[in-house]
Amino acid sequence: MGTFCSVIKFENLQELKRLCHWGPIIALGVIAICSTMAMIDSVLWYWPLHTTGGSVNFIMLINWTVMILYNYFNAMFIGPGFVPLGWKPENSQDSMYLQYCKVCQAYKAPRSHHCRKCNRCVMKMDHHCPWINNCCGYQNHASFTLFLLLAPLGCIHAAFIFVMTMYTQLYNRLSFGWNTVKIDMSAARRDPLPIIPFGLAAFAATLFALGLALGTTIAVGMLFFIQMKIILRNKTSIESWIEEKAKDRIQYYQLDEVFVFPYDMGSQWKNFKQVFTWSGIPEGDGLAWPVRKDCHPYSLTIEQLKQKADKRVRSVRYRVIEDYSGACCPLNKGIKTFFTSPCTEEPRIRLQKGEFILATRGLRYWLYGDKILDDASVEGVSRIRGWFPRNCVEKCPFDAETDQAPEGEKKNR
Repeated sequence: MGTFCSVIKFENLQELKRLCHWGPIIALGVIAICSTMAMIDSVLWYWPLHTTGGSVNFIMLINWTVMILYNYFNAMFIGPGFVPLGWKPENSQDSMYLQYCKVCQAYKAPRSHHCRKCNRCVMKMDHHCPWINNCCGYQNHASFTLFLLLAPLGCIHAAFIFVMTMYTQLYNRLSFGWNTVKIDMSAARRDPLPIIPFGLAAFAATLFALGLALGTTIAVGMLFFIQMKIILRNKTSIESWIEEKAKDRIQYYQLDEVFVFPYDMGSQWKNFKQVFTWSGIPEGDGLAWPVRKDCHPYSLTIEQLKQKADKRVRSVRYRVIEDYSGACCPLNKGIKTFFTSPCTEEPRIRLQKGEFILATRGLRYWLYGDKILDDASVEGVSRIRGWFPRNCVEKCPFDAETDQAPEGEKKNR
């Protein structure tokens, strides 16, 4: 019990409320259905426990379930780690490089950002995930990524059990044109016959669980791929957007400088070890981070301050070139847009051709920003904020008359 408590630490019993949310309810429901049906199908109809293979198969199913739930609850309850309330750098002069959070009454440590859902500044914040009802950040990034890896692997194993169960049970009952296929089914023969026959209800439940397993494998597998890409670059999704705006600022003002991301250690293995360690505890304290030799310790926060002071790069203006209905996962916007829909509770905004959007952050195939309302159709609301597909908009050319650069920064264009 002491070991368990040392791994999962609850700040207070209020943390249990994270389970009372649609994200964890759906996620745990899918895990429960796939795991339970895989064990039932395996023991009753496909691979009996009295055989060596059946025993190993059953142990593997239990192992997948335990590891998936362990990393899931770690990611949920350990949390990302929050910047202490009232925090300030040890060297008071370093505060000039940091932003101040009025809500937390503290300076934002490097790589930290304020989450409106958690109402705290999160260390190395990547995103707020509705499936764990918590942020993904410094402390739980490894557990969250391992969950994204183990869930598809467990679902692939379960899907194999579902397919083989339906095949072995229906092989001698229905004709699907398989009579020419030579497959050794001796391992699946049951002697005596199973106590519970494989009826219509069992077939429907197995088919439903197979659909959940395949859907989870595709969706969660895509998320794992995205997370591994940013981990190997030692970035977060927020930092990727900051880097994109930094390059845009340099290009616009034609500055003789190159933005170098300071936290990329120059080696994928070194970047990998920043998140995954043998002890399970990430490197550092989440407040100070090692940087490249050719970078200032506060290179990224200095860039954030520049972008905050520059109204033009604080948000990038886009013009809508294609209508968008506001669907969460639009099928008509491309397969990549469909499968990379942001996993967040933040809304999508409906777009019509010719409208203008101010994007403040984004992903590879999605952008987040404000749509300015020109009329008073929505009382008391001047703008609508949310996500929209990147391929529905195009970046507007800069207007030299309305987009003036600060004196001393703009060169001849």
